[in-house]
Amino acid sequence: MAFKQNDLAYAKDALEPHIDKATMEVHYEKHHAGYTSKLNNAVEGTNLADKSIEDILKNLDMDNKAVRNNGGGFYNHNLFWDVMSPEGGGKPTGDLAKAIDEAFGSFDDFKEKFSNAAGGQFGSGWAWLCVHPGGRLEICSTPNQDNPLMPGVGCGGHPVLGLDVWEHAYYLKYQNKRPDYVNAFFNVINWEEVAKRYSDGK
Repeated sequence: MAFKQNDLAYAKDALEPHIDKATMEVHYEKHHAGYTSKLNNAVEGTNLADKSIEDILKNLDMDNKAVRNNGGGFYNHNLFWDVMSPEGGGKPTGDLAKAIDEAFGSFDDFKEKFSNAAGGQFGSGWAWLCVHPGGRLEICSTPNQDNPLMPGVGCGGHPVLGLDVWEHAYYLKYQNKRPDYVNAFFNVINWEEVAKRYSDGK
């Protein structure tokens, strides 16, 4: 069964002014679609073809560049679209808010640490908030299309929030001002979806 992009739950201009329509069109229709198509080509006719993307990534041969890069790109972007919403922003509540306070001291401290992970990732990559069994949270970053599900990337846990810091995610609007893009992302985070992923992953 071929992998398919998640449908967007909002219009491509719905995240403006924080994330612009032109970027969304190129990002979703070109970049994510490209990773999806290349992933399907990479697994066709192999023993990976009938596995879930989570199973593939958790048991990945990291030397298999086609599956590593395109499987990561497929999974990472599906998560990215789902953890954003036009009604997003604000702060988390409930168990997730408590876990953030326990792990990082406060929401403001979490925001600073997550922003530093995103801003400090050299070159292309992602910043992540991950949950470990038992509910402990961790922030990390990965290069290129790697993610915490993959073996040996130095983060681990299950990703509940991810921010794409490849230039294609922000350059049309923010040029080289990655910190402005990272700050804008907090205005569109769908904390309800993040909390659901936290509950499922702990």
